[in-house]
Order: sequence, then structure tokens, then C-alpha cells
Amino acid sequence: MAEGRTMNWAALDPGLLGWPFVAGLLVLATHVPLGRRVLARGIIFLDLAIAQIAVLGVIAAHTLGWETQGWQTQLAAAAAALAGAAFLAWCESRWPDIQEALIGSSFAVAASLAVLLLSGDPHGGEHLNELLAGQILWVGPSQLAQIAVVYALLLGFWRLRGIRLGRMGFYLIFALAITASVQLVGVYLVFASLILPALAVRGWPPRAGLLIGWGLGALAYAAGLAASALFDWPAGPAIVMALAAVALLGGGLLRLPGRGDSASIHH
Repeated sequence: MAEGRTMNWAALDPGLLGWPFVAGLLVLATHVPLGRRVLARGIIFLDLAIAQIAVLGVIAAHTLGWETQGWQTQLAAAAAALAGAAFLAWCESRWPDIQEALIGSSFAVAASLAVLLLSGDPHGGEHLNELLAGQILWVGPSQLAQIAVVYALLLGFWRLRGIRLGRMGFYLIFALAITASVQLVGVYLVFASLILPALAVRGWPPRAGLLIGWGLGALAYAAGLAASALFDWPAGPAIVMALAAVALLGGGLLRLPGRGDSASIHH
């Protein structure tokens, strides 16, 4: 019989978990407001599709022998995500009634192409898993500083333009934010950070919803990282589970009186 895992309290090291937690806070800074907008627009799986297209760009760069953290790979990921976002924005303007189907199909095609590109690589499965589950425990201050600048520019531009941003502008900002996040924390955690806090605060007014969403997300990242360290679990999936638990519990406890599941999201 396999032995159960014991908790390793010594693993709760701020030196190990501090930077990953900062990474989570940075991701939440953009993903909570973006998630509320995505829910309001009814394009829930846009995040997964754009993230997978960005991953396809990274994998294409990998097959060409480019360095994973090199500028060529970053450019390939951003270009792929922007092209995918522009295509999906155009699709929404032409066929809004089947937009979710087109988004889902784009995800499936991008994921399949990624698998095909890695089929001849003996380490392809490992590389794909890293992009999906992420390697948040290995982030460092220099990488986070670069991401923080990107996020600040995107949020500033979004706030400056407001409703004048338009459909295409929103899709492009979304694509750049997702591209930066995917290479930081992985596809699964990007999607969970975008959708789960936003679900928990659906129906709340803009300012309160953002603050509570950020708070719930930060709590989940802290809990997930702690569980990962204590039980030697993969950090990305552990945080996803924590986000799901916090969103479920927080969404039930914090539901506004008179606001049901069908409440609209104000933005």
C-alpha cells in the first residue's frame, strides 16, 4: 500500500514562495478585470483559445531551435496571439451567433498543431506540459519586472481608451496580456485566474467586484502555493484547485442579497 504524503512544514520558505506569489498578484492585476469583461461579453473560452495560440507560437519557435526565453520566441508567441485575436475579433463581427463555436474550434486546431509540431521531439511531451501547467516556482525578479511593465502599459492603455477601445482593441490587449501570462504561469493557471475570481464576484458593482476578486485570487494563490510546498504537489495545478475552491466558497458567501446566478456583470 502506498504511503500517504506527509506535510513538510520546512518547505514553507518565503524565499522560495515569495516570487511565485508576486507573479500571481501580477497575473491577477490584469486577469480579474479582463475576466469580468469576458464574462460580460459571453466569450468564456477566448482565454483558452488565445493562450493555446500563443503556446503554438512558442512551440513553433522551439522547433526552429530558438531559445525559450529569447526575444525571437517572445515575438513569435505575441505575433501568434495577436493574429489569433485579430481573426477572432473579425469572426465576432461577421458571425456573432457562432463565436463560441469558432473560439472552441480555434483552440482545438491550435492544440492539435502544437502536438504535431512536437511529435518528433523526444522531449516534446515534457515541453508541452511545462507550457500547460506552468513553472511558476521558477520565476525570478527580473522576469517579473518585465511582466509588470507590460501589464502596466496594457492596463494604462485600456483605462485611457475605455469604451473607445472597441472590439478589436480589446481583443489585441487581451492577446498581449495572455501571451505574457502563459509564459509566466502556464495555460491552466491563466484560464483559472481569468475566470474563477470573476465568477465568484459576478453581479457585484465594478469597484467592489474588482477588489473582492483580487482578494479572493490572492488568497487562492497563497493557499495553492502553500499546499504545493507542504505536500510536494505541482504548483500550477495546486493553485488552480485553490482558485476553484475559493471561487466556489467565496462566491456563495459573498453573493449580494437579491442577486442570483443570472445577475449581470457591470463594467
